[in-house]
Amino acid sequence: MLNLLKGYVASGKVSDSAFAVINQAPAVIAAESKPARPPGVSDADWQKAVEESAAQAKDELAYVVYAFLQLVPRVSDPNKRIEQMDSFAKTFPDDAAKNAPQMNYDYFIAYKMANKPDKATEYGEKTIATDPNNLLAHNLLAYDYAIGRTNPDKAADYAKKAIELAQQMKKPEGVSDAQFKQEQDNQLGMAHLSLGYLDFTRAATSRSKKLGPAIDELKTAADLLAANPELQGQALYYLGYAYESGYPANHRGAMDALSKAASLQSSWKAQAEELLGKVKKAASQASE
Repeated sequence: MLNLLKGYVASGKVSDSAFAVINQAPAVIAAESKPARPPGVSDADWQKAVEESAAQAKDELAYVVYAFLQLVPRVSDPNKRIEQMDSFAKTFPDDAAKNAPQMNYDYFIAYKMANKPDKATEYGEKTIATDPNNLLAHNLLAYDYAIGRTNPDKAADYAKKAIELAQQMKKPEGVSDAQFKQEQDNQLGMAHLSLGYLDFTRAATSRSKKLGPAIDELKTAADLLAANPELQGQALYYLGYAYESGYPANHRGAMDALSKAASLQSSWKAQAEELLGKVKKAASQASE
């Protein structure tokens, strides 16, 4: 059973059979760790054998828990991933509690993938409570709170914390400088996107209409998100909108940002093209 798990962990793959082994492991290991005492064995030798068997069982269970934590993020179906985590928490309650930061984060991602925002938010907050330096949790919650307009104050706090944590990132072994910088820039860019959107919505609902802070944040986000066309397209779309919302409107700035957004393969492409057409029409009328 352990060799099977080791094979799956090393292969980078996963299957239902691996989780079946994990769920059966405690009972099997418990049975195998209590051998019958052979005749003629001294009390001292038997005590030593019992202790060695218990130590081996402890190491084997520790590997089973490790294997689960490695394998569950590989499950592509979020609902099945949640089921596997629920089963693990029932079978290994103490180990699930000991690994609460990782378990909470895995639930958070699974519920986001399953499009269950209330549960995702619940476990996102649990992740931050058990792992205050989790950069991804801070960034994802900040984005959700900001874009969803559900909690702008928390969104700002979490985005600022994400920037702080991203600036403190350490390059893992085996990762190139270019790969590390790309990931760091992506995390920083996402945080600045959340802050930029917050500044933009505040300006849109205030009397002052001060869009400068929003434009600065969104420009920073767009520059940092060069490797993420989806988020970069979003940042550029909001940037173009912000330029066009000023008084007087900055048609040139808006057209530049929206043209870039429209050139990217993202879900923001069509919206950017539509707004770009309106901006061009407004610019043409203004020049007449």
